[in-house]
Amino acid sequence: MLRWIQTLRDAFSFDFSTRIFFYAVVTGLVSGLAAVLFTWGLSLGHRLLMEGIAGFPQLVPSGEIQFSFDFLDPPQYDRRLYVLVLLPAFGGLLSGLIVWRWAPEAQGPGTGAVISAFHNHRGVMRLVVAPVKALATILTLATGGTAGREGPIMQIGASLGSWIGQRLGLSAAQRRILLLAGCAGGLGAIFRAPLGGAVTSVEVLYREDFESDALIPCVTASIVAYAVYMGVFGFSHMFRLPEILFTDLRELWVYLVLGLLCAVAGIIYVHLFQALRDRVFRRLPLPAWSIPAIGGLMVGAMALADIRVLGSGFGVLQQAIDGQLALRVMVLLAVMKMMAASCTVGSGGSGGVFGPSVFIGGMLGGAVGTIAASWYPEIVHEPAAFVVVGMGSFLAGVANTPLAALIIVTEMTGSYHLLPALMVVTALALIFTRKVTIYDDQVQNRFHSPAHLKDLTVDILENLRVREALERLDGSKEAMVSNETPYFSLSALARRLGHLHFVVTDAEGNLRGMIRLDDLDLPDDEALRNLILIEDMLVEEVEPIYSSEDLHQALQKLLASGFDKLPVVQRAHDEQDSGLLGYLMYSDLLRLYDEEMARVERME
Repeated sequence: MLRWIQTLRDAFSFDFSTRIFFYAVVTGLVSGLAAVLFTWGLSLGHRLLMEGIAGFPQLVPSGEIQFSFDFLDPPQYDRRLYVLVLLPAFGGLLSGLIVWRWAPEAQGPGTGAVISAFHNHRGVMRLVVAPVKALATILTLATGGTAGREGPIMQIGASLGSWIGQRLGLSAAQRRILLLAGCAGGLGAIFRAPLGGAVTSVEVLYREDFESDALIPCVTASIVAYAVYMGVFGFSHMFRLPEILFTDLRELWVYLVLGLLCAVAGIIYVHLFQALRDRVFRRLPLPAWSIPAIGGLMVGAMALADIRVLGSGFGVLQQAIDGQLALRVMVLLAVMKMMAASCTVGSGGSGGVFGPSVFIGGMLGGAVGTIAASWYPEIVHEPAAFVVVGMGSFLAGVANTPLAALIIVTEMTGSYHLLPALMVVTALALIFTRKVTIYDDQVQNRFHSPAHLKDLTVDILENLRVREALERLDGSKEAMVSNETPYFSLSALARRLGHLHFVVTDAEGNLRGMIRLDDLDLPDDEALRNLILIEDMLVEEVEPIYSSEDLHQALQKLLASGFDKLPVVQRAHDEQDSGLLGYLMYSDLLRLYDEEMARVERME
């Protein structure tokens, strides 16, 4: 198929803005088929493991297809609790072995790997990630692991989109678009939310921005994948809701309470997840492939309290919507889900955090709705509405994806009447959770993404030479010190200038390197510290900036060094320069860039 596309491209000489729609259609077809196979494999895994071995029937929402698997013997459902406790550990062990043997980048949620591939790896993901991630996720979820399907299917679709881009010989920018298109296709299909899948893919990359260039290709791929998926499983929303209308403005104050609760719970959840992942599981003196089994064992133990904590929990969400869960059960499941998801995913198990986030928010919403309906029956008539609003609010808060949360929850439930309440609660939750995110690889905005570094700087900075920049700057050499300078003099100079990084020279003024005052291992005794010379401290060798280079090259060196400044020197063949010329600071580059941008705007 890819060769056929290349032939058409060559025959009609389409530019990329036109070709991208054909590429998006192909990506949607491939990611839609992958979603179909993934769903079938996950259902088979549940049938063989959770039902066949543990004897526990799986709960599914109304829109999910329950496969009959007639070629298998009917399950007995004899509920072997001891098996259920050990099964998540078994699944974690198998998934850990598979991931660490063939695709280590496939461990964990998957969404972070997609974000990182976009920002840091030129949109490149290995094709092997798709089957490895699919198999590892099936083993994790089908054995009771508490995680979602969104991260895995996003990574599966993204790896397929990236592979298509690589086979077509596309540029890094173009490849990134297909990576997101594959992500959107998989997500839009499996959650029956084509617009939500597209918006999630372009919004999840940033905390305060979205990838607008990829939106239309993502919508195209998501619609195609959705059509493929629905063509196999039938058209329906994931959840069944009663008729819900938002007609009483007095309900808003109850929704505001829910928004505050989701914000607080979201902050706790993010910190809990990160603490268990970074301070517990990553510090265990065990092989990396075995740690998901530890997380699985902890989840299995939690199942002794309530087995509904296992899996994605979407079937339990349907029960909450239908009013079948007691208040204390919903509160307990929300708390347990935070812990269980942190154990499964934080230990390296293959599964997403989208599903647990939706579940936690839904349980909190159901609890608030149940209390409000009993206290104020004249205002709150349908607690199910609060389940839906809680789903969107909590997800928006922990993932920093407000638009995506609104749209995808609305599409999953088909409840468009709740959009006003969703908007209010989501905005409130987002205000308080702005500084936290469940996705560590998110960057602030396009200005902070390496993917757009060239777009934002190269045209301006490539036209300026370092030699010219030094002439425009003050030419200060205050942060340059001799290696014979004592520590007390350097410390006093640092306090006066407000610098922590200094250029070090020898007695002849030749470059020795750089020193960091914020990373020194010095004696506690002040008298001893004052006897130390810079020569006795850690002076790091650095690659200097050459005066003949342009400012874009200088910026790359600065970013790679980790220092706030770098020395500027001559090249051996450069007769116009002699010796160490000074230093160039990161703040100097920003100032020069701003000045040049202002000059260009004045010319326009």
